[in-house]
Parts: sequence; C-alpha cells; structure tokens
Amino acid sequence: MTLLRSSAVVVWVVCWLLPACFAQENHHDHDPLEPVNRKIFWFNDQVDVYVLEPIAKGWDAITPEPVQRLLANFFANLDLPLAFVNDLLQGKVRAGASDVGRFAVNSTVGVLGFFDPASSWGLEQHIEDFGQTFGRWGIPPGPYLVLPFLGPSNPRDALGRIGDSAARVYPFFAPQSASISTTAAELINARARALDEVREAKASALDYYTFVRNAYIQHREALVNDGPEISRETDEDLYEIRDENAE
Repeated sequence: MTLLRSSAVVVWVVCWLLPACFAQENHHDHDPLEPVNRKIFWFNDQVDVYVLEPIAKGWDAITPEPVQRLLANFFANLDLPLAFVNDLLQGKVRAGASDVGRFAVNSTVGVLGFFDPASSWGLEQHIEDFGQTFGRWGIPPGPYLVLPFLGPSNPRDALGRIGDSAARVYPFFAPQSASISTTAAELINARARALDEVREAKASALDYYTFVRNAYIQHREALVNDGPEISRETDEDLYEIRDENAE
C-alpha cells in the first residue's frame, strides 16, 4: 500500500510538470494514457475475475442481504469523520454539522453504525473526500488514470487517497492486522453487493474499459460540483471500492 501511495505521488507530480497532461478537455474520451491504462485495467479485471469475484460470490451465498446492508452501514459510518474534515475544508459548515450529528447518532443509537436512525432523523449523509476538496479548490483532475489494484482515478484523486487514509479514524485505534481485515471485509462486501451490476455492465457494454472510464469521470464530476444526489441504490459502483449504498 505504501508503494502504491508513493507511485500516486510520483504520477501526480509528473503530470503537473507536463502541461499537456492538464489540457482542459470537455470530452470524456480524452485519455492520453489509454495504452497504459488499458493494460492496467486488464490486469485489475483479471484479479477481479479470478480472485475477488469468486470470494464475493461465496460471501453473497452465505450472507443474507440484510446482513450485507448492515455491514455497508457500518463501513459508511467509519468514513463520516473523513467527510466531516472535507466538509470543513470546503466551507460546508452545515454539512459538517450534519455529519457530526449523523456519526454520533449512528455510533450510539445505531449500534456502532450498523443501523441508520440518523437518516430518519433528517441527518443527511454526505460523500466527501480529499479528491473532491482539491477539485473544489480549483485543482484540475488531470488525465484519466488507472491504478494497479485501486482502479479508476486521476492524478488529483490519487493524491487525495493519501489524505483520505490519514483522515480515517479507525487505523489509529486498531492494530494493523485489524485495519487490513476491516478493509478486506469492506471490499468483499461491496463487491458482493455489486455482482449483478458488474455482470450486466460487462454483458451490455461494447467496450467495458470505456464504460467504466466514462462512468468514473461523470461520477467524480458530479461529486465535485455537488450535482444531483446519487442514489444509494445504484452507487455500488463498478469503479469505487467504497460501498456507498448505506441506508
């Protein structure tokens, strides 16, 4: 993981040094790194097909959907401190107050976040990270970038991942083995909940790489620009490890 983060920093710096990397394009098919991206995308897909998907199918077979949803709620609750920090960095004081209240309610009344009473109390969930904050500050995303194991990204979001890791709370209070286990469980649960969506996308897309690229770019643009609220029923993305389908 440390190696991947270091690589993200190098890529981000190199792209800042090359103005062409940040040429502003309004088309989602602007992909100057496509030859390399496609190779990494193929590798990631093989890892998914032969490792992650079989594990996710096994998990889905033995774990009822309500339990998967409770786990999704739990993992989403763990990220609320990250959302709060980025709310403040973006000047969203009201959203930050809502996220603090949501975290307090779901961590107590909601039994460590497995349940979500905060939503019924009007405390809306906000999805914020450092990549979005950089975007709100006017930093352009740069070219589309596929990272080994981590999937779709761009130089801005790759750098943001480092801030995201630092802002998450549980790694500071849990041993490394527990933190790794939590991340693995979150990944498997999210992949299990997206089995149908990924299968349908692969079957219907003329070019799965292009489909995922365009979906990722549109998704990130919507988040940075505070676009229409993304449905919790459809946001178990093909391109986001994080399962944001908490109810």
